[in-house]
Parts: sequence; structure tokens; C-alpha cells
Amino acid sequence: MTLPTTGTVVTYPLGALTSESRVLHIEPLDDGRVAVLLDRTSCHPVDAAWPDQPADRGVLDAGDVSIDILDAVVAATDGSALYLGSDIPVRKGTDGWAFVVAHLVGEDAGLTEGDSVTVEVDASYRAALSAGHSACHLAALALNAALAGAWSKDARVDSLGAPDFDGAANETSTILERGARDTYRIGKSLRKSGFDPAALDDPDAVAALVNATLASWSGVIRIERDGELLTDRRYWVADLPGGEARIACGGTHVGSVAELGAVTVQLTTEQLEGALGVTMLTSC
Repeated sequence: MTLPTTGTVVTYPLGALTSESRVLHIEPLDDGRVAVLLDRTSCHPVDAAWPDQPADRGVLDAGDVSIDILDAVVAATDGSALYLGSDIPVRKGTDGWAFVVAHLVGEDAGLTEGDSVTVEVDASYRAALSAGHSACHLAALALNAALAGAWSKDARVDSLGAPDFDGAANETSTILERGARDTYRIGKSLRKSGFDPAALDDPDAVAALVNATLASWSGVIRIERDGELLTDRRYWVADLPGGEARIACGGTHVGSVAELGAVTVQLTTEQLEGALGVTMLTSC
């Protein structure tokens, strides 16, 4: 079976829920599932390199047969073998490698190479994740603004000009349905960079500042991209009252701040070994 030499064309960044696709390759996996590679897809996959947004739910429609997509993951091939998720041995964009979306289905799917299928994504689940992801970015920017006075040294700034606490301290980010959970670590390196952990002695007060900023924001949200392939650079862009916010992002999003309703955060802290841990729970 021939492996593709070019990456998957992805249509989900601009909000597509369906795509007319052709099966390029089918590969049985050790766990009994089958990886189906398509020339294009509207199905957002989870990326092992930064697995913040879960994979879309959906089906592959092939004539009278509807095949459940059990999972969708970023995969890569050098033409001789297919590597899924964390097994990918090279960075994205490495010459000679094609990065693709692997749609994982049951072994009884009955598809063959060359088949035409329609990818259909669960619209309500996509909408919930898209809202959660946009809210996550807004909350991160508002948190940066709330903590701007905690820096005693020059630091890298975000696209709105505030010191980028989120970029410097974020350890994990998990997109939830209409929300997100972000964890931060304030350790020795961040303190040496000029950040004062005492700024978070009262996490409720910081959350109140974040929520006040979020309540004041409105504007259009859009995705800008360098191309249609899975590995092409994409950006989340929001036209906010304070300026244009821009964050590199491969996920899915809503079209405006207004679609989110009220975005709010809760902040909690805990003492870790040699560091302060912070968790921000965002909801909308």
C-alpha cells in the first residue's frame, strides 16, 4: 500500500464541518483499529506535540455505510512507514516527511484505497471545543495584563504588549467543552527572569482583574493561515479594543467574542517542590 508523499489538506481551521475526501492509504494497527489517511479532511486531530484540543468526533460516510471515527491523530510518514502521535521521530516540516491526519476506525470499516468518503464532524461538540479554545486564549491574554506589574525585568511581551506570563509559565493547557484548564509553574527560572510570585498571594483578586478585562472585551475572531496543509502555520487573531491579538494556534475557534457569552476564570495556587503552582479554570 502506497503512503502519501504530501501532507493532508485541512479545512477545519476555517470552520468546515464536512469534506469530500479520497482514501489514500489504509493501515491496520496493532490495537485492532485501522488508520485511514485522506487527501483532505474537516476533522481536527489531536497533536501529540501539544495535545491541548481533543480530536473532533464524527463519521466517514462511504455510500450507504457510516463509519465512526474513533479518534483522529497527527501522523507522519517518510514513505516507508507510518508513525502516529508520540511515535513521530522528527519535527514538523522536516524535509522528506509528509504530515497527515490519521482517522482511526474499527477494523471492519471495509474501506479501500481510492474510495470516496464524506467526513462529517459532530457540530455541537466542535462548537463547544471551539468556544473553549477561544476563551482559553482570551483568558491567557487577560491574565498577562493582570500580572503585568509583577515583573521587575524586561520580559517577552504578548501581542497586546503585556509581559507574556502565560507563554513563560504555562505547563499544560487542556481545552474543555466551553472552557479550558491551564496550569502554570513559577519556579527559580521565572523568578530570576523578574517575576514576583507574591503577585499571586491573593488569586481571587487576580481572577477579579482578569474577569473585569474579559467582560470589557468584544470583537471579531478569525484564523489566518499560511496555507491549507496540516503543517502550514496558523494564527488565532482577535480584534480587541486594546489592539489586535495574535497567537500561533492549530485549533478551532468561534467567529467573535460575543459568541462566547460571559468568559470568566477561577485561579487557585498550591505549593510545589521549589515552585508555586497555579491553575486557571476558564469557562464561557
